[in-house]
Amino acid sequence: MGIQIDVIAGYPINDEMERVLGLAEAVGEPVTVTFMWEGRDAAECAVMVPAATLALWEHWAPAAYPASEAGKGNRAEEPDLAHPAEFGPFTLFRRRVGGRTAVARKGVVVAELLNPDEAHWLEEKARNVRQGFMDPKQKTAFEEFLARQESLDEQ
Repeated sequence: MGIQIDVIAGYPINDEMERVLGLAEAVGEPVTVTFMWEGRDAAECAVMVPAATLALWEHWAPAAYPASEAGKGNRAEEPDLAHPAEFGPFTLFRRRVGGRTAVARKGVVVAELLNPDEAHWLEEKARNVRQGFMDPKQKTAFEEFLARQESLDEQ
């Protein structure tokens, strides 16, 4: 993953959360975050993926992350789903299915918090598929290049 950041998030008024969310958006790459929520014993590790990066990964990934594994991170307990959590101009919407948390600013999703295993899986699948893909112009040029090459018998 991109950057490793440890964040202590306790109160919605804490601007640390706002800075981290702003950083992920500004650098445009995944940011690994460890949350030490007040009142919980265990830390929660997640990968904050900017919305555009996640859209790219999901475009290239051939399938969805296996549902049986989604959201199984190291959460100590089920998250409180009653109200979205607000941190400065950002609002976190935890999804009931899949364990993802959408991060919105002024009504627009700017990033998502994913389980580190899911983020790694998506990034790997997307990279593998994308590396094997050639757009039509590139494929035509490559075929022409191969056609001009001598066969092994002729060498």
